[in-house]
Amino acid sequence: MTTGDDRTYDLVVFGASGFTGQFVAERVAKRACEGSLTWAVAGRDRVKLQTVLASISRSNTSSSTELNLSGVGIIEADVSNETSLRQMCASSKVLLNCVGPYRFYGEPVVKACIEEKCNYVDVSGEPQFLETMQLKYNKQAQDNGVHIVGSCAFDSIPADLGTLFARETFPGKATQVESFLTITNTGTGYAGHYGTWQSAIYGFANRKELPKVRRQLFPQPLPKIGSKLPKRVGKLGYFYNRKLLKYCLPFPGADPSVVRRTQYHNVESHGVDPIQYGAYFTLPSFVSILKLYFFGLVFGFLARFGFGRSLLEKFPRLFSAGMFSHEGGTRESMAHVSFSMMFFAKGYPSGTSPTADKEPPVSHVTEVRGEEPGYIATSAMVVESAITLLLEHANLPNRGGVLTPGAAFRGTKLMDSLVSQGVQFIVHGEDYTS
Repeated sequence: MTTGDDRTYDLVVFGASGFTGQFVAERVAKRACEGSLTWAVAGRDRVKLQTVLASISRSNTSSSTELNLSGVGIIEADVSNETSLRQMCASSKVLLNCVGPYRFYGEPVVKACIEEKCNYVDVSGEPQFLETMQLKYNKQAQDNGVHIVGSCAFDSIPADLGTLFARETFPGKATQVESFLTITNTGTGYAGHYGTWQSAIYGFANRKELPKVRRQLFPQPLPKIGSKLPKRVGKLGYFYNRKLLKYCLPFPGADPSVVRRTQYHNVESHGVDPIQYGAYFTLPSFVSILKLYFFGLVFGFLARFGFGRSLLEKFPRLFSAGMFSHEGGTRESMAHVSFSMMFFAKGYPSGTSPTADKEPPVSHVTEVRGEEPGYIATSAMVVESAITLLLEHANLPNRGGVLTPGAAFRGTKLMDSLVSQGVQFIVHGEDYTS
């Protein structure tokens, strides 16, 4: 697998000894067995990296496909050492950055990739980091022909490519899309890892900085095509979806930010009309909402102050009602977890001009579905994104830049690759009921 750039490695997994990085490294190892992929693991501690490779090798001894890791490189690199970062990036065609929180550790890696002309993907779900990188480095990345593609994970591949899929399969012209995320857990003991929890703490604490970035990044609002997307949530902060038979709340993650950036890109670079987008997540009962509101109020109060953030970081399981822990979930617990993201699109028949005073008459329902989202599906998404950059670099729709997945991979075979790794893209048709 080559791009015509004579570098030592096709892919480098930076932060491979971290919780998410280990899943990503294992996924790369399996994909490398299918072809001539050259790759390396990178991080601060060589011994930990060697341990990760040994663990991957042991965990696959019962597999029918033997993982030969003898040729896997080991690179020592630290975000506090610019020289080490540049040497790492200079040796790789695509870097998979798994070192977070990105607001603390992401920018030096992005900068080194651009300077060394190394393409980049990450698993960030931090809107402020993602949008700040676009504001600061998009022009330089374009000039160097480098693709910097953030949020190539559960945040926000399903939402961004799912919106693109809904649009591409729509029988006419789609003008509105609403997504509804449901996480299903049929087992016990599952918890997200501390790193995700820490990113949420500091994202909330610094949320007032984001509007300033957005005013600079997008000085003009997106045009609205057709009638306005309905406001679903009232003063109580939730609504009941009768099609899904679930309570729904606004999704607090990066998805709305990422999809909006893709829509801006489509307008500015391709002259494509934007889609109005709303993102929600579902809960099964009103009791679940009350529980979420209680812990949300405690989280919101503590995250405002230094001592509160220290408490949240020290006791993630307590303050998240068991949703996050320092250890993260076991692989056994992850086997019982899956996700479904439903997309309800509306629009107008082909040949009909959308009008602001006419409700869209055509409905279309699609879905993105997969395994445990935080680590298993995430590792598949970021690895397939990296391989798409590697294999289809000459055919990407942009010459470079700081991009969203929807902007970077439009017209590529990424969706097909994801399907082969267990992420399903499904068309339900005109209507849907649970």
